[in-house]
Amino acid sequence: MEPSDLVKTLRKGWLVIVTGLLLGAAAGFGATVATAPEYTSATKLFVAVRTGDAASATDVSQGNSAAQQKVRSYADIVGTGSVLQPVIDELGLDTTVARLARSVSTTISTNTVVVTIAVSGPSAAETARVADAVGASFTKVVERLETPAPGAASLVSVSPVQQAVVPTAPSGPNRNLNMAVGAIVGLIVGFGLAVLRSVLDTRVHGPREIGTATDAPMLGTIGADPNVRKEPLIVRADPRNPLAEAYRTLRTNLQFVDLASGGGTFVVTSAMPSEGKTTTTANLAVALAETGAKVALVDADLRRPRTAEVMGVESAVGLTDLLIGRAELDDVLQPWGRTALSVLPAGRIPPNPSELLGSPAMRALLELLSAQFDYVLLDAPPLLPVTDAAVLAQLTSGAVVVAAARQSRTTQLRSALDRLERVDARVLGIVMSKAPLRTRQGYAGAYGRYYGRDAEVVTDQRSERRGRRQRDLDASEPTGIAEAVR
Repeated sequence: MEPSDLVKTLRKGWLVIVTGLLLGAAAGFGATVATAPEYTSATKLFVAVRTGDAASATDVSQGNSAAQQKVRSYADIVGTGSVLQPVIDELGLDTTVARLARSVSTTISTNTVVVTIAVSGPSAAETARVADAVGASFTKVVERLETPAPGAASLVSVSPVQQAVVPTAPSGPNRNLNMAVGAIVGLIVGFGLAVLRSVLDTRVHGPREIGTATDAPMLGTIGADPNVRKEPLIVRADPRNPLAEAYRTLRTNLQFVDLASGGGTFVVTSAMPSEGKTTTTANLAVALAETGAKVALVDADLRRPRTAEVMGVESAVGLTDLLIGRAELDDVLQPWGRTALSVLPAGRIPPNPSELLGSPAMRALLELLSAQFDYVLLDAPPLLPVTDAAVLAQLTSGAVVVAAARQSRTTQLRSALDRLERVDARVLGIVMSKAPLRTRQGYAGAYGRYYGRDAEVVTDQRSERRGRRQRDLDASEPTGIAEAVR
């Protein structure tokens, strides 16, 4: 994973990571609350090797060294039955040697002869009693072991230097430590889940994912419009909206593709349904017509047609009536708006859409439309469920494929493009729809200063002047530069 991928994963999965951290800390706190408090009390014993009454300094030093060596072995004696069983019998404890040994710990300070015996348990008073009792039993066992013969004096003496004190506060559990450990574990788990989700997430989020699926160029990025169902034609309804400008950018890029392809007839499709292809096609047609070009918008989706609904035209007759010879082109081609845009609805849904779209009549119709219009846009069905779009792409300059951000899968997009390649159809480019908008950032912020609703007065005045010129152009016949080029 590259550093940029890691940053992207952190940005996308920050909520999972933070949630893991908080849940881990909460689990540590919960474990602390659920765990019974534990108290610890300790006693300290001094171990010395006996020397003669008139011992020299050398004898004392040797005795001290011997005590330091012996005291290391004494730590193992504390947890044995010879020390703990007398304690159990004396105090009447309801436990076993093994269980008591788990609550007793022995510490020997470096280069000293002091043995610290600590006892932990749920009762503060009892831990102090047990610690003193273990210390006394330990003293007896050590002195007995160090007695060379019955009736002789022990070579080692063990003396208590600190009696066990009843603790006033529990020694555990450590709330802060538990919460810190829980937070760290939760952070690691959250980060792992974020990375796993990023690896398993095959949705299209931007040009990077599209680039992994195809070498076809990105023609445009269209932002998500929350009001698309109420007003799908944003180019007409709100020309100054950043979304409208995105369609104009798509229009410009498509015009360059037109020059490269040598034709102006395009199929607009997608891999799966509900990716925004119809809305994209309709707004693109309106944007192209704004330039003065003659545009024909054909609803070639003979299964679930929506162009007539989006454009607000009559859908009783249309493409299917032309293909079966029940109508003429002039009878079903409907002018739209004050520009040179004409709409050809789908008409009645036939039982054999693929056969009609691949018929010689469809080929002849496209040739006729190409001769009369500068641009012919065909809104085709999705590629994966049916073959209609692949059939149409063979008859046109190529296909423009729409992929919805956070909805389309790279595997689906790759499969859709493979279908076009198998029929030798040209993929002109990819349009990413429903891209997320960020206030004052990215896509929306790029145009907000010029097209946003809070633009400066000077910008509004300039936009108004441009609008008046555009209305004057719309009111006139489609001549001028576009006509001169033709």
